[in-house]
Amino acid sequence: MAIDLQHEPETLSLIAHTTDFVRDYVLPIEDEFAGDIEAAGGDARRVEMNQAARAAGVFAPHAPTEFGGHELNMCERAPVFEAGGYSLFGPAALHIAAPDEGNIHMLGEIADERQRELFLGPLARGDVRSAFAMTEPAPGAGADPAALTTRADQVPGGWQINGHKWFITGADGAAFFIIMARTEGQPGDRGGATMFLAPAESPGLRVGRHITTLDRSMIGGHCEVFFEDLFVPDENVLGEVGQGYAGAQVRLGPARMTHVMRWLGAARRGHDIAVAHSAKRKAFGSRLGDLGMVQKMIADNEIDIAATRALLMRACWELDNGGVADDSTSIAKTYAAEAVGRIVDNSIQICGGLGVSEDLPLARLSREVRPFRVYDGPSEVHRWAIAKRAVRRARNAAGETR
Repeated sequence: MAIDLQHEPETLSLIAHTTDFVRDYVLPIEDEFAGDIEAAGGDARRVEMNQAARAAGVFAPHAPTEFGGHELNMCERAPVFEAGGYSLFGPAALHIAAPDEGNIHMLGEIADERQRELFLGPLARGDVRSAFAMTEPAPGAGADPAALTTRADQVPGGWQINGHKWFITGADGAAFFIIMARTEGQPGDRGGATMFLAPAESPGLRVGRHITTLDRSMIGGHCEVFFEDLFVPDENVLGEVGQGYAGAQVRLGPARMTHVMRWLGAARRGHDIAVAHSAKRKAFGSRLGDLGMVQKMIADNEIDIAATRALLMRACWELDNGGVADDSTSIAKTYAAEAVGRIVDNSIQICGGLGVSEDLPLARLSREVRPFRVYDGPSEVHRWAIAKRAVRRARNAAGETR
């Protein structure tokens, strides 16, 4: 059966409306504040932009319809999220920014009815923000989740959590946290983790310092978070006890792909600016766009955009059809993280001095996309996992069992 790459009319309409909304409403705000969401007003600005997105009919394209979203599948999200990501403030405006977008997806899949009402509903409607607390300082969990050191010990009526997390996106101002903690085994053991839901005002939960990073567009920063005898009742266990890693997989692959969607939009904006500049700027007796070296950079960008979209759609198709999509999401994430960097870098080069100035948004785009090669798994770790699976398949094909 043929694979249909054409979207439904409703999706095409949402893409068009999102494109218009981002161009006419969101980009001017981003440009006014040079891509710094806190300078723009932080949460107060987010609420204002969310209201505008609702009015425009483009709010929460991924969220369940029962909470006011459009409930798009992964393939449908791709072009809509790319259109949203064209502005660095677009994800916050449309309520598709990390970590809330990934948390909405995961809660929609595995939260029970009580948790849906108390946590998913307010989050999906944009009434609150959330955080996903996984990453820890060395020697704790980072690119290697099995190194998890934060512990949850069973006590009467629930669990007591102790640990130290950092680089927790959106922690400052989050209404609740999804916490990954070890409930059995030792750091380095596979498995043995559980996810917990904890309101931010819970005694024993403390948000520490903001860790200054290159990017400036994510509300709530990237913070240290401390758990000191934090009590979580049994009803706030998310998923099954001891199955935290399995539950997180529901979030992990899709969240990597939505990162690709958003940052591809940002890279495409940089490319559009550079192409427009090359079409009018004259040097050495001709337009820049007529010079071979500039044409090569433009062509390379076009290739990277097309290849990223193709790899992304393959991974989204697998996810929509119930696949784990380990390989396809790792391949798409790794390629995209490096491709968007190349696209923005080429765009800066084409624009010369303007490219590294604040007169154009290219410098801030470069600052924002660079962390993608680290966030959601460094490129090196994804390459290791891709190769490991390929070797395993070869050994299985050869009949080896060990």
